[in-house]
Amino acid sequence: MSSLVPGAEKIDHIGIAVKDLDVAEKTYTQLLGVAPYKRETVTSQQVITSFFKVGESKIELLFPTAPESTIAKFLQTKGEGMHHTAFLVKNIEASLAQLKAQGFRLIHETPILGADQKRIAFVHPKDTAGVLIELCEQL
Repeated sequence: MSSLVPGAEKIDHIGIAVKDLDVAEKTYTQLLGVAPYKRETVTSQQVITSFFKVGESKIELLFPTAPESTIAKFLQTKGEGMHHTAFLVKNIEASLAQLKAQGFRLIHETPILGADQKRIAFVHPKDTAGVLIELCEQL
């Protein structure tokens, strides 16, 4: 069976935009029965992330650190909720090249440094039924 996302090994995480990271961490700790395993500031994305392990995948809470950040804008227009689905790939450049060749619009044509020791890139949601897709590769 071929992967819909070229090179995808699994869903790495679901990103959720939140207005109050402390409140969201308490909610998800109660919901999932585990505490977050780390918080990380990602300067390039102007966010603080908080990760929860859920089986082989993760939940990533995203809190903006600047009013002009993508997450702050998302919260202003859409409110709290699911921001993206991330797929783990082995070769992010090859996956991006294949998606581009298939006609998908890429937000990042080359990977950038993201949270959780990963290189990341996003596919435009206008081409993916309104869902922001992140590709991530372990460093």
